[in-house]
Amino acid sequence: MSQVLIICGGTGGHLTPGIAIAEELTVRGHRCSLIVSRKKVDARLIQKYPSMEFIDAPGAPFSWSPLTLVKFAWVQFTAFVFALKLLSKKRPDLVVGFGGFLTAGIAIPAYLKGIPFALHEANRVVGRSNRFLSRFARKVFLPDGVIVDGLPQAKVSYSGLPLRKEFVAISKETARELLEIEPASKLLVVFGGSQGASSLNSWAEKNASAFAERGVSLYCLTGLNKALPEEISNKTADHGTVKSWFVPFSDNMPAVLSAGDVVISRAGAGSIGEIIRCQVPSILIPYPFARDDHQTANAEYVVEKNAARMLKDSQLEFLYDLVVELLFDESTNLKMRKRLRSLDCPQEAIKLVDALEAMMPGTVNQSIQNNFTARRT
Repeated sequence: MSQVLIICGGTGGHLTPGIAIAEELTVRGHRCSLIVSRKKVDARLIQKYPSMEFIDAPGAPFSWSPLTLVKFAWVQFTAFVFALKLLSKKRPDLVVGFGGFLTAGIAIPAYLKGIPFALHEANRVVGRSNRFLSRFARKVFLPDGVIVDGLPQAKVSYSGLPLRKEFVAISKETARELLEIEPASKLLVVFGGSQGASSLNSWAEKNASAFAERGVSLYCLTGLNKALPEEISNKTADHGTVKSWFVPFSDNMPAVLSAGDVVISRAGAGSIGEIIRCQVPSILIPYPFARDDHQTANAEYVVEKNAARMLKDSQLEFLYDLVVELLFDESTNLKMRKRLRSLDCPQEAIKLVDALEAMMPGTVNQSIQNNFTARRT
């Protein structure tokens, strides 16, 4: 079978779909190597997959700042040399990239060596690096309805975000037991993506006591290296002691999201995909400094489907009332869960790997031969 390099490091939104397609490719007998960054978020998550091969690669984000630009140029040069050695060693039949600063350093050398390259973009605004890389890709996978100017339609396939096999919704009771928490009558989950969100963390800490008075506990994922108390206890007249938790990182996001009655989240494509899978009503707060403002486009798409609410990061003074409304309006809560269910695509990893296999030399012919043999027997 084929050898596949999957470039997916840098953020959880790249790494988790990379793992998802590696799982499906491996089931089908292909060999996979996942190229990740040297960030802590990558190092933490990959510990859950000891049977997979992860290779950390050099990479740095682009910036027009003189010092950062010099660093970017140097790291890209080292990444190019690294890639040539890696490609000679692994001899992949296919390279798959999920964008970000790691992809270019390996995808372009692969293109120069004639190795098929596929590019996946999960956001509803295609980033600058992926617009550039799309010219080297044989196939570009985009969200439904997204268009890249100048990209030949023959190159485009429409695809959602593949999620890991383990990412399934579970009951609230089971989820809370797995997290070892006993919330009050309601649980609000605050989630700033794999990096955390300082503004959401501060808002959660500031409003924990007000929510406690309503019998609402908070479970806030703060992000690594964010200094916040691990647990806050508030004594209330009507609900006794109400606890809230501030956790740097969780590698069990299905439990975290399934445990919540409502979630407040950034609007990265990965976060939204996970919210949809767990069918939890959400208020999306796009990261205001995201390149090309792609998180706003992601959030607007879900809001247009009546499956989420949205506020700007500059409007957090209105967030408390919006959360209370969504927490205690059971009719709206239920309708939103049904709309989220209609947006879920649980077979996305299978469909994506079907398309990737069609790009691998000899794989299609082998599949035809296997089907022919099966029919004859």
